[in-house]
Amino acid sequence: MSQIIPIVSEALQASIRRLLPSQNGFGEDLQASNTIIPVIDLTPTAEGSQLDTDLARANAFGSNTVFESANSTVNLAATPGFYKVICGFDINTTAGAGATAGMIIDNGLSNKIIFGISTLGGAEQSGVFPFEATFFLDTGETLQAFTNSQAVIKGSYRQIADRYGNITNPVGFTFE
Repeated sequence: MSQIIPIVSEALQASIRRLLPSQNGFGEDLQASNTIIPVIDLTPTAEGSQLDTDLARANAFGSNTVFESANSTVNLAATPGFYKVICGFDINTTAGAGATAGMIIDNGLSNKIIFGISTLGGAEQSGVFPFEATFFLDTGETLQAFTNSQAVIKGSYRQIADRYGNITNPVGFTFE
């Protein structure tokens, strides 16, 4: 025989009010039942019409755009959304000059160095540093890679989701 038992927990009720704002104000206590009720996942991932997020972020020949910055600033992306960047920073300084390289988000009025690497001048230095990050661009923002004459950045980037978080599958992927 089915039993319904009230659950009195302010923490659970606060979570329900926060996660389901349309349920706020009903005044009913939470209840538990000893009846097994199947739950069916109707999300796009469960039905197979959307890739799992990790798979959707895969690099693909048709999806990734390659770039290189050598003593320059290169615009990578300007369309709002989420972008995955993978690259390597190659630093090779001479005795008098330091190296500077990094990633910038520019909003048209100012820019912000999101990631940067610099070496001090005075001694010869060299090294290669791998880099992978995900960036979000809002309307009017541009993702850029920059280097001075003592550094090079080579890599690729691809949009992994639009500005609303809708996943962008790799080019060439089709569902069966």
